[in-house]
Amino acid sequence: MSASIGELQKSFAPSTVLYDYQKMTFFIHLYCVIWITLLTACCSTTGRELPNGQNVVSVAPIKVFDESMYPRFAEPIPNVTVTVGKDALLACVVDNLRGFKVAWVRMDTQTILSIHHNIITQNPRISLSYNDHRSWYLHIKNVEEIDRGWYMCQVNTDPMRFRKGYLQVVVPPSIIDNMTSTDMVVREASDVTLVCRASGYPEPYVMWRREDAQDFNYNGESVNVVDGETLTISKVSRLHMGAYLCIASNGVPPSISKRIMLMVQFPPMLSIPNQLEGAYVGQDVTLECHTEAYPSSINYWTTDRGDMIISEMEIVGGKYEAFPVDSGYNKFMMLKIRNITKEDFGFYKCIAKNSLGETDGIIKLDEIPAPPSVFTTTLKSVLDNQTIRKKGQLQIAQPNDAVSSTFQGEAFGEQIRDFDFYEENSASTTNKETLLFLILIVISAVTRMLS
Repeated sequence: MSASIGELQKSFAPSTVLYDYQKMTFFIHLYCVIWITLLTACCSTTGRELPNGQNVVSVAPIKVFDESMYPRFAEPIPNVTVTVGKDALLACVVDNLRGFKVAWVRMDTQTILSIHHNIITQNPRISLSYNDHRSWYLHIKNVEEIDRGWYMCQVNTDPMRFRKGYLQVVVPPSIIDNMTSTDMVVREASDVTLVCRASGYPEPYVMWRREDAQDFNYNGESVNVVDGETLTISKVSRLHMGAYLCIASNGVPPSISKRIMLMVQFPPMLSIPNQLEGAYVGQDVTLECHTEAYPSSINYWTTDRGDMIISEMEIVGGKYEAFPVDSGYNKFMMLKIRNITKEDFGFYKCIAKNSLGETDGIIKLDEIPAPPSVFTTTLKSVLDNQTIRKKGQLQIAQPNDAVSSTFQGEAFGEQIRDFDFYEENSASTTNKETLLFLILIVISAVTRMLS
């Protein structure tokens, strides 16, 4: 029995060894296939983590001993500048490509973007186009700042051949609101600083100027523009009050600006062009005061007895009419007094008040003599001694026929031309009196015009 078993073992030994060998070979092959599949899937989905300088094309490099058979880059890849949000296009032109393959790679991250006709990256904004197996275009839609950098076009030669181009992404300027000053209110003679922060690529240049383009005092100098993100004014005055523009630009349109109002507070200040006014009874007169204040002042008029004057501008035939004229922090106070009587002469006070203080000024209204009625008196005396002949008809002028002083010079001149004068006694006396009469007419007309 033992012999037969030994013989049996000897007879089966070779076949058993062969079976084990075949089994081991099968598992080795299966293991290799699984690893190749995993590596291929990883490379085709991520396209990352490749050593610097390694040929990234998924097929083996092709080595050709004849140099003339190698592909050649027909031109460099031009650098491209594009504004953020626009589309970018990178072009790679290869002659004599034959059976070689082209790949696009993002150099700074070593990311494979495309291999020949296939897009490898998962970025949906990137696409590929090609023309006649010679021109290979990489498209990037809606460019973002993260797309800025170097891009490589390479061919799977041995050694690898490549060209690279730079994609520059520029960003127009924008004002950073939460880091920029808003409208400001400061007291006069204090220091004030306005700040304007801007972002963009390239870094924006920031400048300040007044909205009305007028020069302003900047630390002792009259300037129109101040460079820099900050505008510091020492001992600010009311003349600095107004709107200022912070303007940011970096060569990428459009430039941008922000309007900032600077308000300077100060108590009222008053000036009077004429502190003494003269008028005669029956005349209209206007009194005037100039005020400056911020916040805006409350302005009103009083008499010398302290009574506030109420404007009656809406009442027909009203005695007083007070009307202000505003111009920024300046106000012009006007008080019109109609048909002056004896009781209207005296002192008038203009008053301005705001939260920081008050001020007043006094104007004196004096009576002056009314212009003499020279016209009527002289004309009556002349006509009493004249014989008037109008168009050949003899008439004697009565005292009541004298022209009143209400006639204007021009109108009365027309009336005089219709009359001929002659002296009953002598021609020389008539000529003198006629000349005197005409002079008096002119004087009366001028007096009326001046009054």
